[in-house]
Amino acid sequence: MAALRYDPWTLMSQLQNEMSRALDRRYADAPDSGSVATSDWAPPVDIREERDRFVILADVPGVDAAKIDVHMENGILTIKGERSDDTAEHKNGYKRMERPRGTFYRRFTLPETADSERVSATSRNGVLQVTIPKQERVQPRKIVVEG
Repeated sequence: MAALRYDPWTLMSQLQNEMSRALDRRYADAPDSGSVATSDWAPPVDIREERDRFVILADVPGVDAAKIDVHMENGILTIKGERSDDTAEHKNGYKRMERPRGTFYRRFTLPETADSERVSATSRNGVLQVTIPKQERVQPRKIVVEG
């Protein structure tokens, strides 16, 4: 039987993150906040750095690829789109919606090593994959020491 390590600070960190998200949503469109609510939900993402590229994987099940916009400007990658409300379940006047619907919006600041001219995106099985190659001149290379 494997022993699990209990870390109370992990729970505190999760609580803090949830509270921050809730407050951000509540006050995002306040008149004095200087910002505007830009989305109804945010897809979870994984970001991976490989030797020659960066890869962003975003979970967007039920979103048509034609409704996803990937835009790159001044080192900032923007992913936005929309999941429609067509699949909501209606029974006897009761409407049940557990999956978020509406527009989504995510922005990522890319490092200077990213090649913004060769960004590509594909969508398969509800996962959006954005590939950002690294610039050729910043690729690490091994230098052979001759003796």
